[in-house]
Amino acid sequence: MTLAHLPALVVVVPLLAAPLVVLVRRAAAAWAIATAACAFSFAAAILLSAEVAAHGPMSYHLGNWPPPWGIEYRVDALSAFVLVLVSGIGTASALYAWRSAAAELSRDQLYLYYVMHCLCVAGLLGMTVTGDAFNLFVFMEIASLSSYVLIALGRDRRALLAAYQYLILGTIGATFYVIGVGLLYLATGTLNIADLAERLPQTASTRAVLAALAFITVGVSLKLALFPLHFWLPNAYAYAPSAVTALLAATATKVSVYVLLRFYFGVFGLRLVTETLPMAEILLVLSLIAIVTASLVALWQENLKRLFAYSSVAQIGYITLGVSMASPDGLTAAVVHLFNHGITKGALFLLLGGVALRAGGATMGSVQGLGRRMPLTSLAIVIAGLSLIGVPGTAGFVSKWYLVLGAIEAGRWWLAGFVVATSLIAVAYVWRFVEAAYLSEPGPATPGRGEAPAAMLAPALALAAACVFFGLQTSWTVGSARRAAELLLGGVP
Repeated sequence: MTLAHLPALVVVVPLLAAPLVVLVRRAAAAWAIATAACAFSFAAAILLSAEVAAHGPMSYHLGNWPPPWGIEYRVDALSAFVLVLVSGIGTASALYAWRSAAAELSRDQLYLYYVMHCLCVAGLLGMTVTGDAFNLFVFMEIASLSSYVLIALGRDRRALLAAYQYLILGTIGATFYVIGVGLLYLATGTLNIADLAERLPQTASTRAVLAALAFITVGVSLKLALFPLHFWLPNAYAYAPSAVTALLAATATKVSVYVLLRFYFGVFGLRLVTETLPMAEILLVLSLIAIVTASLVALWQENLKRLFAYSSVAQIGYITLGVSMASPDGLTAAVVHLFNHGITKGALFLLLGGVALRAGGATMGSVQGLGRRMPLTSLAIVIAGLSLIGVPGTAGFVSKWYLVLGAIEAGRWWLAGFVVATSLIAVAYVWRFVEAAYLSEPGPATPGRGEAPAAMLAPALALAAACVFFGLQTSWTVGSARRAAELLLGGVP
């Protein structure tokens, strides 16, 4: 096998693993196949990232049909960065599911869980690597349909309602996206993303292009849970199985941000997005509202999964805030926070799954005295919480540092102050956990001591450790994000 085929194999291997799991049906074999497929994609993504950093973008022509006639898989600095995040979290959540899914799902559902896990990971990887706008829609539907099923597998009956809400809003988002793509095809006669970027400046159908921009923006914003289109997210994260919450929180919204970046800077171009239509100003306002309101709502949540779900809406606001700056530091902040928030939320939701297993729930009441009963888990939650706040030495600090630099670069000192000030709200809701876990006595009905099983604790601790590692060693994350930002701004038509 040569590196030339990895852009296809990174998607094909988990995609083919799904029907293979259906054939074997046995839970242990299904877990082994799903984990091996995700681990292969993770290794392939790392190799692709190294290859792109050394030799530049890679293009793979499916069926040897050259673009724009055939479908192209393209890996550059941005897509390689996202591939590593998605495949890495997919592998960690698959490892975690060995004990987690067995505890939360009935035995006859286990193999179906791993089928959907493989399809979801394959869909997200396909969205990241494809260079065809309609093919992206196909992978979007693969990822979305499998996500609906994964959420519906939750033990709480409210998981069905959450999955239904997500299905309705997700379908509306996908419909808006495909209408936008149809309008672009009407205006240019092509679906290849690189070819779209070349042809759009010469098109005479200006109204069709503007309408396409509006439709794609709304459709993708529904998928990434941009305020006020986020209503599906808190329930989906709160009631899905623990491994599913971690997978979706760390990857699904991040891939949607990637899609928005691709179309804004790689297809429509900076002039159309920021001058012809005031998309930067709209994103800025919505991001500011999302950060404040979602953080304040998180303060009042008793269920920790809902608390950190609302926190995700706020953190997505920080990402889109960086996008709205449309500057090197702003885009670097957006791309690096896409990764840093992914590993942070992945760690938090995996850790909360262990808490729910041992303490019978993940509420403020159930975590009283947790620091004595589950010291490793409690410490890791605090570390991930510090990363959410943006404390120096954690991954979250790196993101917010570049956001502040981007704001100063644009001459918006008030925005730099806003980023720092709103981080204090995160201090408040993280402190609620610290107070319950370390400063409160266990209730009379609180279960005894004991960490989560090693199969659940190990991947969760690995992601928590990554929050510190990527806060101290930033050469790869910031370097990759910087190259991605330069690519996006340099590739503006």
